[in-house]
Amino acid sequence: MLDPDNFGPRLSSQAAKPIAPTRFEKGKKARTPAAPREAFTMGRAVRHALDYNPTTGASEAAAKASEEGRKAALGELFPELSTSYSYGYQRQDRDPSNFSNSQPADRGTYTWNMQVRQILFDGFRTLGTYQKQALQAESDRASLRQSELETTGSVQESFINYLCAVENVRSQQEAVARLADQLDITQAFHDVGLRPMLDVLQARVDLGDAQRELITQENTRDTSLAELNTLLGYAATQGVQYQGALVTRPFERSLEECLEVAYRMRPDLYVGYKAVEMAVKDRLIARAGYYPQIEAYYSINASGNTPGLQRAGNNGSRSTTWEVGASLSWEVFQWGTTYFSDQQAGWLVSRARSQARALMLDAGLEVKQNFLSLREAGKRIDVARQNVAHAREAYEAALAQYRAQVGTNFDVLDASSNLLSAQVALTTARGDYLIALSRLYRAMGEFHPELL
Repeated sequence: MLDPDNFGPRLSSQAAKPIAPTRFEKGKKARTPAAPREAFTMGRAVRHALDYNPTTGASEAAAKASEEGRKAALGELFPELSTSYSYGYQRQDRDPSNFSNSQPADRGTYTWNMQVRQILFDGFRTLGTYQKQALQAESDRASLRQSELETTGSVQESFINYLCAVENVRSQQEAVARLADQLDITQAFHDVGLRPMLDVLQARVDLGDAQRELITQENTRDTSLAELNTLLGYAATQGVQYQGALVTRPFERSLEECLEVAYRMRPDLYVGYKAVEMAVKDRLIARAGYYPQIEAYYSINASGNTPGLQRAGNNGSRSTTWEVGASLSWEVFQWGTTYFSDQQAGWLVSRARSQARALMLDAGLEVKQNFLSLREAGKRIDVARQNVAHAREAYEAALAQYRAQVGTNFDVLDASSNLLSAQVALTTARGDYLIALSRLYRAMGEFHPELL
């Protein structure tokens, strides 16, 4: 088991690495996907969404911004160079009774100054700020990976729902065809006086109900298609083709193996760990007020009566001075401002640690829930397969008996309905299995674009 108070070092650095390459260039508009030339498989659809999904692009922009902030904070650790160049003209109106030998230059004065300053010690404020920004950059990279995993899961679930809808439409079309054939048989028997009109009317009602349900299933399929288009960055009305099948395979890992992978690979746990480290750095920055600030400096100051800092004209002069030194400043008393800021940062560290422990517990719960859902769906698939086989056999038997005039119309209609229910149950179980598998991989922090 992992220690909730010290789980960070056990997290893999892979949890912080994004999955897809850069999606856009700085200052450029978001790219619009070109019209697809071939049908999308699940894996290709996932990778396409990682390139064009706006939510993932926003997370990538945040990660890049944090990296630039880290570079900016790094610059604060190095010497600061500043320079200035100025010109001034002075005129003095003299009183004859108060004569002075010091007269301003008649061409004015040009002055140039350059100064280099280096912070030697500031209570670790600058260093702590850089370390916090570096942690933020790592955290945002992990957040980007988390966003990519969530996008992957969303595309996969939408893709699976679309495949289920296509399969349900096919099953419903078969049911409509069976009921249409049964209506024809019943009508033919009625025409020769072998069946009452009640059987014909019941067959028509069941056929109408099946046609109405077919319309509903087709609408569900088209809605799933529009949702899938949107996730891939296409317009909801664009004609994009998708291909795939509800194929399931046994999942070989144990629950303990899944938990171990999750604790090592989940990006949100990595983010939680970095949040604890950033809270510690915030407290380091808050404590900087306890210490003095020491900095060294070197400056050069030159002046003259020409733009080239030379001497010219009446009362002109030229001078160059340089200075090197160090300064110390210390805010000795601030009415407890630093102390209470330190205490506040300490409580925020405690909060971050508690949140990290909660994240780890939630991660374990999420993995186990999806693992159990996957196992349940697998068992349902086995039962549903048998039910489909039995229901098909029962329908064929009922139809044969009806044609031989030893069965009733209601037996055939009931068997057809049972066959349709069994087919839908099998499709639902397969879809639930694949969705549970997708969620389990996401809960583990693993990237499987093809899912299987």
